[in-house]
Amino acid sequence: MTNILVTNDDGVGSPGLLALKQALEPFGRVSVIAPDSNRSAIGRGITIHNPLHVEEVTLADGSPALATDGTPVDCVRFAVLGLLDERPDVIVSGVNLGLNLGDDVTYSGTVAAALEGVLLGWPAIAVSAHATDARADQWDGSSYDFRAGASFAARLVPRVLEDDFPRGVILNVNAPGLPPEEVRGALVTRLGRRIYNDELTLEATEGARRRFTIYGGGASYRREEGTDFAAIESGHISVTPMHFDLTDMANMDVLERMSLADLLDPVLDDA
Repeated sequence: MTNILVTNDDGVGSPGLLALKQALEPFGRVSVIAPDSNRSAIGRGITIHNPLHVEEVTLADGSPALATDGTPVDCVRFAVLGLLDERPDVIVSGVNLGLNLGDDVTYSGTVAAALEGVLLGWPAIAVSAHATDARADQWDGSSYDFRAGASFAARLVPRVLEDDFPRGVILNVNAPGLPPEEVRGALVTRLGRRIYNDELTLEATEGARRRFTIYGGGASYRREEGTDFAAIESGHISVTPMHFDLTDMANMDVLERMSLADLLDPVLDDA
């Protein structure tokens, strides 16, 4: 039987995690290790200076889960290092409350957990969903319909476990804020480009100490065909294959022609 690890960055009590876990149950043995509270936008953060605590908790459907005061990446490490009786065959992270599109993936704890799985040699899927009502409270989950995203991700699991599925690739899945019957299909997409409208705002001054906010304003994006943003806007599920190799192979020869070794000469002369 396939062993599936479910984690997230919204916390073990997230309704998105519960929806994903339940959608995955027909496809294997599902174990949950997730942060004990919200760790959104923590990216690939890990815990190295403090011990980590783990507690068995009960999800809303009565099933057991493990909660930790660590990060999403820590959760994957726990599973791979033997906290569970069986090591996972696949990592599925989500369903995140809110989309992870374009440049957002570099901040996302949801995507970071999936990337950690790939780095450690496991197939991985990250799943995020758009709110059905952008005006509602994002964090209580009431403004989300997780069915399309969770079901689609669950049916991807057997595919990523096939022998011919490329190694070292995660699938970043984003679902529109629509009920399943209104989703228009799924598209393979590339990452788009986010436009952030952040502002530096002084909130208060307390002696020599000043308090600022530096994030705010509604983010937008470049409108380009073939991107994850375009897929969501058209009512499709977006599936973006991603890998962790950040090396710009095409420009390695440019740097080589610069004779970078020559830059060491003044340093060596001064030594």
